[in-house]
Amino acid sequence: MVREVVELLSGAETVVDVTVGAGGHAAALLEAGARRLVGVDRDPDAIAAARERLSGFGDRAKLVDGRFSEVLEVAEKAGVSRADGVLYDLGVSSMQLDRADRGFSFREPGPLDMRMGPEGPGAFEVVNEYPEAELERVLREHGEERFARRIAAAIVRARSRAPLQSTRELAAVVAAAVPKRRGGPHPARRAFQAIRIEVNREIEELAASLPQAVQLLAPGGRLVVISYHSLEDRVVKHALRGDDRLEILTKKPMRPGAAEAARNPRARSAKLRAAEKKAA
Repeated sequence: MVREVVELLSGAETVVDVTVGAGGHAAALLEAGARRLVGVDRDPDAIAAARERLSGFGDRAKLVDGRFSEVLEVAEKAGVSRADGVLYDLGVSSMQLDRADRGFSFREPGPLDMRMGPEGPGAFEVVNEYPEAELERVLREHGEERFARRIAAAIVRARSRAPLQSTRELAAVVAAAVPKRRGGPHPARRAFQAIRIEVNREIEELAASLPQAVQLLAPGGRLVVISYHSLEDRVVKHALRGDDRLEILTKKPMRPGAAEAARNPRARSAKLRAAEKKAA
């Protein structure tokens, strides 16, 4: 939804891109006239990719390593105390999904990792060390998985024989635990989403970050958030509607056009919400 982001942040001179990824939105915003952009990401590979993509913009683009929950601190370290626009493009990136060695994909063999940054425990620890009841909670809350109990029990049975080591092993355990059906999404999709969210504390990070983003905005500045599943969107919707410093610009979330959804199937579930900070 690059076109929609650029239109919503048109005229913004200083923008903080909290999820810079490979720099696609950042490049479009700089090309559209942003004078200064701070790109933030916790993934060193993403920072490296963005640095290469944005190298032609010189000192107009500054890239820093950081987490959602550190957005105020990170922006201040980058010399930004007020921003005209703050952008979030949530979820796992195509760059991460396409790297089997990062362990995000249930379709490709890889290690049980799923960390967006280099720090902390990964999916291996969640899958092999969480008690069964805690696994069930993760699957139910973060994946909205209706077969959470069955899957948690199946994982515990499998790991009692030997620790689960790979994405392929985990996907097979999940697939065997749920009723067989033809067509539709892969049976492990929700379980992988849930474990990834747990590993990276994505919901907690987002909930802590959004009020900081509003604080960072100058009066008249805009907050734009793209989410990809109902858990993220629910946090964003409640945060924006519950903050009396904001005026909502999107009564209903914007969705990708048919052409973009056809060109990029991963964008089909995207929902964009935007708000503007009221004058003091």
